[in-house]
Amino acid sequence: MSLAARLALCLALAGCASKPVMQDGIQVNDPYEAQNRRVHAFNKEVDRRVIGPIARLVSDKDDASNEPGAMDLVINAGSNLSLPGKIANSLLQGRPEPAIKNFFRFGVNTTLGIGGLLDPAGSDFGLPEHDTDFGETLAVWGVPEGAYLELPVLGPSTQRDAAGKVVDLLIDPLYHLLHRDAAWAAFGLRVASKAGERARFGDTVDSVLQDSADSYAQLRLIYLMHRRHELNEGGTAIDPYAAAGADDAIDPYAE
Repeated sequence: MSLAARLALCLALAGCASKPVMQDGIQVNDPYEAQNRRVHAFNKEVDRRVIGPIARLVSDKDDASNEPGAMDLVINAGSNLSLPGKIANSLLQGRPEPAIKNFFRFGVNTTLGIGGLLDPAGSDFGLPEHDTDFGETLAVWGVPEGAYLELPVLGPSTQRDAAGKVVDLLIDPLYHLLHRDAAWAAFGLRVASKAGERARFGDTVDSVLQDSADSYAQLRLIYLMHRRHELNEGGTAIDPYAAAGADDAIDPYAE
C-alpha cells in the first residue's frame, strides 16, 4: 500500500473516532479540546510577546513610506516560493488549469519580478495566485477532515490539514531542486512572509486573539467555516480578513 493510501486510511479512521457537536449551526469535531486549549494559550503568548511586536515594528516602518515596504517584498517573495508546491497539488487534484496559471505566474514573477519580490504577473499580466495545498488534495481524494487541532505556532487546523502540511513540505519541487542551505533559506522566507501577513492585518488579529471572551472557540469556528467554504464542504462564505467584531474575523495562522 502506498504512503498516500496509508495516510488516507488513517485519516478516514480518525475522522470517525468521535461524535461531532454543534457550534453556531456547524458541526465541530473537537475530542482533543483540552489539549487544543493548552496549545492555544501557548500560541496567544507567542503572538503577544514575539510575533505581534515584531509585526507591528515592521508595519510601522513600512507605513512611513508610500513605496512598497520590506513587508510587501517579503510577502511577495514568500508567496512566489509557494507556487511550485501549489502547482504540484493542482496536478494531483486533476486540475490542470490552475496548475498552468500558477506555472506562468511563477515564471513571470521569478524573472520580471526579481525573484518574486514584485508581482508583475498579477498587476500587469492578470495572473492571480490560485491557492491550494495538500489538505485540499486529500479532500478531493475523499479523505474526511478528522478532528479539529490547534498546532503550536501554526494555529488552527484539522487532522487532514495537519497531515497535508507535512506532505506539502515533502512534495514541494523547490526542496528537491535546491541545495539544502538554499532550501532552508526559501523556507525561512516563506515563514517571514506569514509574519508579514500578520503585520498587515495586525489590528484584526489582536481583536480575535487578545480581546475575545473565548478566543479559542471563536478561532475554531472561523477556521472551520472558512476552510469548509474553500473546499466546498458546506461552510459559510466569510472574509477571513474582514474587520474584527463578530464571527467575520481573521484566521491569523492560515497557510
